[in-house]
Amino acid sequence: MTGLASVACAALVLSVASPANASTSAGPIKVGDVQKAMEDLVKTGHVVGAIGAVYVDGKRVGKGSAGSRLLDGEGGAIPSTARYRIGSQTKAMTATVVLQLVKEGKLSLDDKLSAVLPEVAEKDLVERADEITVRNLIQLTSGIPDYIGPDTADPTRNYRPTDLLAASRKNTRPVEVGTFNYSNTNYILLGMIIQKLSGRSLAAELNRKLFAPLGMRDTYLPTKATEGIKGPHGHGYAPDETGTMRDVDKLNVTTMLGAGGVVSTARDVSAFQRAFRQGKLLPASLSKVIIDPPPGQSPPPAGGPCAGKPEFAAGGGGSAPGFTAATLTSSDGRLQFALSLTLAMDDAERSTVPSRITNALKSVFCPAT
Repeated sequence: MTGLASVACAALVLSVASPANASTSAGPIKVGDVQKAMEDLVKTGHVVGAIGAVYVDGKRVGKGSAGSRLLDGEGGAIPSTARYRIGSQTKAMTATVVLQLVKEGKLSLDDKLSAVLPEVAEKDLVERADEITVRNLIQLTSGIPDYIGPDTADPTRNYRPTDLLAASRKNTRPVEVGTFNYSNTNYILLGMIIQKLSGRSLAAELNRKLFAPLGMRDTYLPTKATEGIKGPHGHGYAPDETGTMRDVDKLNVTTMLGAGGVVSTARDVSAFQRAFRQGKLLPASLSKVIIDPPPGQSPPPAGGPCAGKPEFAAGGGGSAPGFTAATLTSSDGRLQFALSLTLAMDDAERSTVPSRITNALKSVFCPAT
């Protein structure tokens, strides 16, 4: 969806729909067979389950579900309305709430991190906190290292944000302040800023400012290490040290938080995208901070798979071992295409998933005539 999302761990295009006709500002859109697109994705191999849906003006015009909830065909089908982890699509939601605080006058994009969160400077949890601005955090140009590694690998420990910052502080700064570098630590800090200025937990504030007003009734931010996804849903798998595929459904969500922890549905994440693109959450001057590419980065690709139509804004996605999720939206916010894949792949094979999704997208929006 956004500049920051398009450079996230999965800047994806996506697929899905059953035979129907839709229309946006670009005119009528022919929507192909979503169910078949999901079935074809599963047939590409090592995709345990695939669900997706297409929405126009908030109305679902196509859906599909293929594969199974568990590995080897076990557990039955995944409901097309099932919840799933949206991964780094969470970042756009976190950034939106921060920018709402800017709109309310409680924060400035030029505020220094050391002034907003003095404790991170006093405890030496972030290097050069007196130089890093809120804008740097949103645009991933702070140069703060990521925290992912052995110090944050305990699947049952409830990590505090300060624990993640301490793990990040042990790593070498990869770039200078002002240079783009993808690091989840930025969004841990933005979550801390939201909590401090709102006086509420990040989970509560995301719900108050976004999920409840937009009717995202099946969306939430898990807060406990072993808290799973509510309701029937697809399980993902990743290889252990012996190469055996292990169920990784219960990721430690306290290592994700505002960087990638939200659980949602195709309907709900489409509602967020629609509201964001139609200017219902932020004025254009602030949404640009999310949409525009960070300094030094090329504009993300936009357009469409069928000679440019329908025209999509830059895609947003998220992934981790065991899953990939993505949402595509038209520039006018009227059309959304949301997709979740549960996987049984190693990291090398996961790099092939975006091209598989692109093929599914073409099969839905560029049906053979």
